[in-house]
Amino acid sequence: MGQQTKGVLLAAGGASLWGGSGAAAQYLFSNTNISTTWLVAVRLLTAGILLTAWGAYKKPAQIHEITSHKHNRLTLISFALLGMMNSQLTYFLAVKYSNAPTATVIQYLQPVIIIAWLALAQRQWPRRIDCISIVIALVGTFYLVTGGHLNSLTLTPVALFWGLWCAFAAALYTMLPRPLLIKYDSLTVCGLAMLISGIILLPWLIKATTPSLTLNQWLLVIYIIVGGTMFSYTMFLQSIRYISPSATGILSAFEPLVATLLAVTLLGTRLTVAAIIGSLLILFTTVLQAIPLQKIIARMPHHHSHQ
Repeated sequence: MGQQTKGVLLAAGGASLWGGSGAAAQYLFSNTNISTTWLVAVRLLTAGILLTAWGAYKKPAQIHEITSHKHNRLTLISFALLGMMNSQLTYFLAVKYSNAPTATVIQYLQPVIIIAWLALAQRQWPRRIDCISIVIALVGTFYLVTGGHLNSLTLTPVALFWGLWCAFAAALYTMLPRPLLIKYDSLTVCGLAMLISGIILLPWLIKATTPSLTLNQWLLVIYIIVGGTMFSYTMFLQSIRYISPSATGILSAFEPLVATLLAVTLLGTRLTVAAIIGSLLILFTTVLQAIPLQKIIARMPHHHSHQ
């Protein structure tokens, strides 16, 4: 198996596992008395303990290095709070108030937020392709939220609020750990961030009533922790070693695809044509952002214009 194929399978697999965890969460929210905070706290704490233990076993020196420098500690804590915990909580709240496909698609507005942020930070107008992306993403969001009619909302304001917040959190999640990921193993960085988030959520976990679940429902919770958190993150971050981040970005579209397929086939979620059009437009911006246009243009045969 070639490196490229390996990378593609890792990225698509990681995204699919995460998409599946959205559908699993949607099922649990609609059929049990499980609370969002309880699920996120259990998920982050368990995955954090397991990943950190794995990191300590594989590269014991790294945890000490990350935690012993003040600057690293600050980066890690801000990533844990504003990136990890923020994106997990808001994603599950968005799933709770809408459904897995919608919540998963809205977080794909993340590139738009990153483009806008970089443009403001560098006080520079975004590139043309970025402007096109933003327009397409906004049109897509309009379709997703209104079903194509100005006078009706298919998404409640609450669902939209958590969805957009989730997209912001996803942007922070992408940008905050960069200085750490350059120097350290992504597994260790993610594991520590999950562990910190889980510890912060402990009081809520202790206060929350443990949901009464059947064996199958507990298995779904385990899948959300192991498959949808540990493996999905690990596979996805590992894929970057074999393929370009932009290719990984395109393959992350498997996430809403799987969430949608599972929600529609197994959970009976109904999607309107407008919602599908909106979702496709938003996902298209991810693809646009990932295509290395400069390289393609450079490779084109140059036509000499005859005047």
